Amino acid sequence: MATNQANKKPAPRRPGPRPGPQGRAKSGRPAGLFTWIAVGLVVVVVATLVIIKVTSGGSSGSGAQAFQPANPTVVSQVTSVPASVFNTVGVTSPAIGVAPPQVMKKLPFVSVTENGKKLPEILYVGAEYCPYCAAERWATIIALSRFGTWSGLGNMASYSGDVYPNTPTFTFARARYHSKYVAFRSVEMYTNYLNAAKTYYQPFQKPTAQENALFKKYDNCKYITGLTCQNNESFPFVNFANQVMIVGSSYTPAALDGNSRDQIAQGLTNAQDPITQAIIATANYQTASVCSVDGGQPASVCTSAGVKAAAKKLGLK
Repeated sequence: MATNQANKKPAPRRPGPRPGPQGRAKSGRPAGLFTWIAVGLVVVVVATLVIIKVTSGGSSGSGAQAFQPANPTVVSQVTSVPASVFNTVGVTSPAIGVAPPQVMKKLPFVSVTENGKKLPEILYVGAEYCPYCAAERWATIIALSRFGTWSGLGNMASYSGDVYPNTPTFTFARARYHSKYVAFRSVEMYTNYLNAAKTYYQPFQKPTAQENALFKKYDNCKYITGLTCQNNESFPFVNFANQVMIVGSSYTPAALDGNSRDQIAQGLTNAQDPITQAIIATANYQTASVCSVDGGQPASVCTSAGVKAAAKKLGLK
């Protein structure tokens, strides 16, 4: 398991963050946290596990943007990755390192009831401005498409003034997910634009009391290996029924730089493409995490070579 280490996130109203290894953030703009993790030698970038610290934001917004539905062709490409690609990639991503999720021990199982049926809950907490959320959403959408269907996905890019600006991605703001195996809940806590005072990002969706309790309790240095306590409640947070968790992106958002959403989606059929390898290795880890909490269904997915490779790496049954 790679170690989380994070630079301190500047509080709202502070004029700017301290410069880090990747240079100074644009003056007057909030910048994201980033961390480099040594998980192997890479061709272009070093593997990263990166996190964004949640802090309070302003109450009034500016720069509101209209919701833009994702292109149906792109959604189809993202949600119908060939099984051969999953199995060829497995968890191998030599050019762009991928950090695995953290398997939790002896925590209470979390489920919700949908249509009278109790299902394991997959909880995502993130923000639209966040480049690390942007990177992780690709894999989350792909992984969950193996267990159900998506609707309402929207186009999104991370904030243009943050680190890894304009990382192409999607938003879960209006997304709906339907599955007979698991229930997916998402919260985009901030938009990708600043509030009227330009002190922080505009607040957006609010978690329920139960979601907030899970987020605050487990997105915490007490539970997440390598997470420093000043970076508790970091983005993105993905909780698989309280049995497996992700805090931060599994691979660096820098991997997506210079590529459009369409280009990334089109490349998902090529198991030799470095970006595809990073996304699909991450998706296989997430798929194995889902299989570990839903009873291993559907068997065609959970017993596939790529998922078995991820489960073995994670130490899951």
